[in-house]
Order: sequence, then C-alpha cells, then structure tokens
Amino acid sequence: MAEEREQDGLFDPNDETYGAADLSAILPKSGFPERERAPRLAYAAIHDELLLDGNARQNLATFCQTWEEPEIHKLMDDCIDKNMIDKDEYPQTAEIEARCVRMLGDLWHAPEGPITGTSTTGSSEAAMLGGLAMKRRWEARRKAEGKPTDKPNLITGPVQICWHKFTRYWDVEHREIPMENGRLLMTPEEVLKLCDENTIGVVPTLGVTYTGEYEPVKAVSDALDDLQARTGLDIPIHVDGASGGFLAPFCAPELEWDFRLPRVKSINASGHKFGLSPLGVGWVLWREDKDLPEEMVFWVNYLGGNMRDIALNFSRPGGQVICQYYNFLRLGRQGYRKVHEACYRSAAFLAEELEKTGLVDIVFDGDMEKGIPAVSWKLKEGLKTNYTLFDLADRLRSRGWQVPAYTLPANCEDQAIQRILVRNGVSIDLCSLLIEDIKAAVAYFRAHPITKPLTEDEASGFHH
Repeated sequence: MAEEREQDGLFDPNDETYGAADLSAILPKSGFPERERAPRLAYAAIHDELLLDGNARQNLATFCQTWEEPEIHKLMDDCIDKNMIDKDEYPQTAEIEARCVRMLGDLWHAPEGPITGTSTTGSSEAAMLGGLAMKRRWEARRKAEGKPTDKPNLITGPVQICWHKFTRYWDVEHREIPMENGRLLMTPEEVLKLCDENTIGVVPTLGVTYTGEYEPVKAVSDALDDLQARTGLDIPIHVDGASGGFLAPFCAPELEWDFRLPRVKSINASGHKFGLSPLGVGWVLWREDKDLPEEMVFWVNYLGGNMRDIALNFSRPGGQVICQYYNFLRLGRQGYRKVHEACYRSAAFLAEELEKTGLVDIVFDGDMEKGIPAVSWKLKEGLKTNYTLFDLADRLRSRGWQVPAYTLPANCEDQAIQRILVRNGVSIDLCSLLIEDIKAAVAYFRAHPITKPLTEDEASGFHH
C-alpha cells in the first residue's frame, strides 16, 4: 500500500476506530494531506506512533522532569493560548513571571533592590543571555580603554553543548579546561593558567553533565579576587546552575556559589530540571541591573504596550512559567528539600548497590554536599570483561531503561563512564528493579559471551 494514498469516501462517525477507512492506510509522511480527518481518528493514529518512543520515566539520561502532578496538567491546559512575551495582553502572567524572578533572587541571595532577570525557553537560552552580557560588558570596557575587542575568550570546565554553541555563535574563543586522570572538574589553578585581558568571564558549572559534581565556585572566585589584587584584571563569574541552582539552596544551603560571592554577576538555571516544571522554562538573573547591558534590552510597543524584552525568543508559551510559580507555592523551601532529598536517597542506594556488585568503580556517588543526585561509574580497573559499558547500556534498553554510556572529553577520551540521573519520581523501588536488570544483563553476557563489543559510535551515547 502506497504511503501517500488517500482514502476515498466520507467519514462515518459510527465507524469503529480501527475499522474506519482513515486508519486502513499508511499515514502521509511527506506530501501534504489533501483532506481533513476526523479528530478522533487523527488522534488515535498519532497516539499509536508515539508508542514507539521510549518510556520517559525510565529515561535515566535526561535531566528534564518526566513526572508532574495533575494540577500541573490542568494549568498547562489553562495557559495553552498565553504568549509569555505579550505582557500587555497577559499582564497577570507577566506579574507571575516577575514574582518568580524575585523569588529566585531571594533564593540565590541577590543584593537588596530590584531583581533583574527573565524566564527563557530553557537553561541553554538563559546561558546564552548570561554569556552575551559578559561579552558586551567586556567590549564596553575595552572600548573605553581604547583597546581592541576582536579576541574575546571564555573559560569553562568540561561543559555541555550549550557553551560550545555560545562561543561558536558569538565568535568567542572557548578555553575549556581539559579533564585529567584524577581531576574531572575545573580548579582555581587551571582557571588562572588561562586568564588574560581578553577573558570575558569564567563559567563554573553547578552539576557537571558528565559526572554530576559541583565545580568549586567559591574557590575560583577567591582565586580571581587574588588575581585582580595582583594584576588589576577584573574577570566576572557566570554560574551555570542548570541543575544545581534548584538543588543547592535546599540541600546544601551553606555552600557558597551564588550572589553571596560579589564576583558572581549572573546565574542561569533550568526550571524544567530540578525546578520541577514542565519542559520549556529556564531562568537567568543578574546580580544588579548594571550587569545587564542596556543594548540587550528591547522595548516593544506593537503588541499593545511598551514592553521590556530581553529574551532570544519572541513567542513562547506562558504555561511553564505559571507552573513554576505553582511549584514555588505548592512546595516552598520545605517541599523542595523533601523532594530532592528523596532523589539523593535513591542515588545513594544506587551507588551502594552498584559498588556491591564488584564490577564498577564509582566516579560520583550523588553526595548532596558535592553535586546533584546522579551516580556515575566506570568498569573496575583491571577487571576482565567481554562487554563494555556501551553493551550494558544497549542491553538495558531491552528492558526499557535508558542509562547512557559515553566517553569523557579532552585528555580522557579513552575513559568510558556510565551515569544515572535521579529525578523526582525515580523511587528506591524503581532503582532496585534497575539494579536487578543490571545484574541480569551481566549474567546474560557471561552466558552469551560477546565477540565484538559495541563502541561509542555504535551505541547510543546520549548523556545530556
């Protein structure tokens, strides 16, 4: 049966769903359909195709939220027609966004006074805005000093793709600190080696994608304070708090990483990760209004009022922001702490059970004082196996689990590790079932030796 063939005749509303003519042909996949379909049948067809996706609750690769309370679903329906940018038409949605910004300012210890920030479509857009603000401030200072602005650079530790996008899109040299055996994070010493007058900023990550650990923001800040005292170089910090920005305030409140450190000029975080909101919301805040260059602010009047806009996107849904506010009201500090501590307990359980197998060395055990609720590991040094972590990841997919395996970045490319991201809803009971499936996979490999283990290129290496 040809893919694009359309059925003749009219829809009979009395047709049984799969007895209807509309569902007796392959759905159009390239040519634009000629005629309309009954909503019930169009829904059934698309719903069936979605069965081929993985089960999001078993996706232990993603940082993004995969379980929401029923009230969240209702609020998303209520907001399906709200454009977050059109603050004149939806003034209460705009007010709720402003409340969230002020609450985050309180959570991240912003100085007294007006809080400058915005929602975004995700943490990557928020990071882009924070990075762009650093570049514009650096350019303005260089121009005022009569110096060239053609060679900006940005210093990061091992980061996920959004910072590579930023440096490529905005023509900034990316000085990414390579990993080494025994050191998988940014350190003050490595940062100072790369700093010069063209450095627009340093970006520590509060929850490194590869392992889950927090980079030492305060130690880096102290080192940059000393550098300025010795050389006059004043290099700001932008904290990528995509994950940790919604974890540390509740589970490691004594950790100094935020606006308590004067050198931290901006922070981004992802509301749809450990902020517990549905997919599609991030946040960026600046320490003070002066840290957001005026040329990044647009005033728009053609939507019905003179409105301030500082986001990259111009039309985006308001529902996720409303649901962020719902979570703030629903949970408060106490509730967020309870939810996240449950995640950390599951992570600790996984680390302990994995270590008991004798097959792996734990890279990070999900310690709430040191990182996000994630567990990462590598095959035990000296252990002879006929399988790789890529084979294990592939085998676990047959049970529905997505547990990514991947190699580390620069200088550690030969080291493969595996990681589990524990989000809200990944209970200890689910973790126990996963551990049993890991043991069953290893037993399968022993009974059916692999003659040609999978490589990273052959296996799924998704780890963001």
